[in-house]
Amino acid sequence: MRIVIPGEVVAERPERMENTYIQEGRTYAKVLGMYDSNGRGIIPLEGAWMPRSDDTVVGIVSEVRNKVYVIDLSYFGRSLLIPGKYEEYSFSVGDVIEARIKEVENRPTIILSEAKPLSEGTVMSVKPRKVLRIIGKKNTMVNQIAGFTKTSIIVGLNGLIWLRGGDIGLASEAIRRVEREAHVSGLTETIRRYLEEKTGTKREMETG
Repeated sequence: MRIVIPGEVVAERPERMENTYIQEGRTYAKVLGMYDSNGRGIIPLEGAWMPRSDDTVVGIVSEVRNKVYVIDLSYFGRSLLIPGKYEEYSFSVGDVIEARIKEVENRPTIILSEAKPLSEGTVMSVKPRKVLRIIGKKNTMVNQIAGFTKTSIIVGLNGLIWLRGGDIGLASEAIRRVEREAHVSGLTETIRRYLEEKTGTKREMETG
């Protein structure tokens, strides 16, 4: 992967991929981001999160109104969870949940579904545009952080991350480092060596 800037040529032929545009038979970067020549896409490093249907988010229940939950999604603001008759859980103010975006309305509100409680643990906030780098290709980055620290980690595309168990402090430090150095190539290997040094253990590098 390599960093690209807006207007930089990423392909000498027309390629249909997100965060690019085509002009005179060439493909250009539309945003500052990491270009994955294998995955044929650009992961933005700056800008706002744009919610989409089926995105996984982490949120905090801020209000309960007539059996409708208002969920704080941090950078995006608030969303609504309207339980259906087959919903398995009920929540209270302050509860942390994982949910899926059901629909995005034409106003600053999104509708959530399939909510599950995230009990105990702690929540940290990162810039949403750095989330895909924290997850990594095929979940490589987040899986190795979880593996080395023995911490359960749920990453919401809205920029909230839930952690429980193991060495939460080290897991948080590693996530912050990924957030700071998201533009650096070879970051998965760098973080692996960092975690090996901190924990005194070695793990096989995951592929992908």
